Amino acid sequence: MQTDTYSKLPEHVAVIMDGNGRWAAARSLPRHAGHRAGVKSVRRTVETAARRGVRHLTLFAFSSENFQRPPDEVNKLMGLFVEALRREVDELHRNNVRLQLIGARERLDPGLARKIAAAEERTRANTGLHLIIAVAYGGRWDIVEAARSLGRRVAEGALDPRDIDERALASQLQLAGVPDPDLLIRTGGERRVSNFLLWNIAYAEIFFCDALWPDFGEREFDEALGFYARRQRRYGHTGEQLEAVVKC
Repeated sequence: MQTDTYSKLPEHVAVIMDGNGRWAAARSLPRHAGHRAGVKSVRRTVETAARRGVRHLTLFAFSSENFQRPPDEVNKLMGLFVEALRREVDELHRNNVRLQLIGARERLDPGLARKIAAAEERTRANTGLHLIIAVAYGGRWDIVEAARSLGRRVAEGALDPRDIDERALASQLQLAGVPDPDLLIRTGGERRVSNFLLWNIAYAEIFFCDALWPDFGEREFDEALGFYARRQRRYGHTGEQLEAVVKC
């Protein structure tokens, strides 16, 4: 590992975890075996992010579109969430990790929603890695819900439409109060963002990784960090402008 990999560390890393099904198919295993193997990759990634000093880690676990999958697969995935919560929350809490869920909770089984809320409350005061799990989440849904929230405030007379700006809308998004992702990682070899954090990743550096999610480990995570460290984040400025600021 090059020392300069950590010279410019992303504060917030977001991950689209893709490839569980293809990993299982390549081994003539049922899709559920791929999802179970993917849980081990989640644990490795959380541990690596915490060791590297990443402050926020957002994992795309289940999209709103994933509800269109066969009911048996959806039910097994939800069962995995329950199992993972029961097994992992104690360790997360011992390691000072704060857990948060984003997404349409009303679409989840009530028992799962209660377990998530209990895990969030238990870890709320932790000051280490902030682990955010996106479940029943879609980027367009997130923006629409934020717009509806602002619309209700306008209708109630609590908000002047002229005061609606980017900051106002961002304050109603699921990641309100969390810095936007600096780095987005997608595994599995696909080159798209799949309706994930559409507003928040506007300026994120995007690292596409060919490894299927169950094969994603510390080496691949460090490759993504190295990619990020080599990027120049301009936010609309020219490279010359940024260099002039650094010289000053």
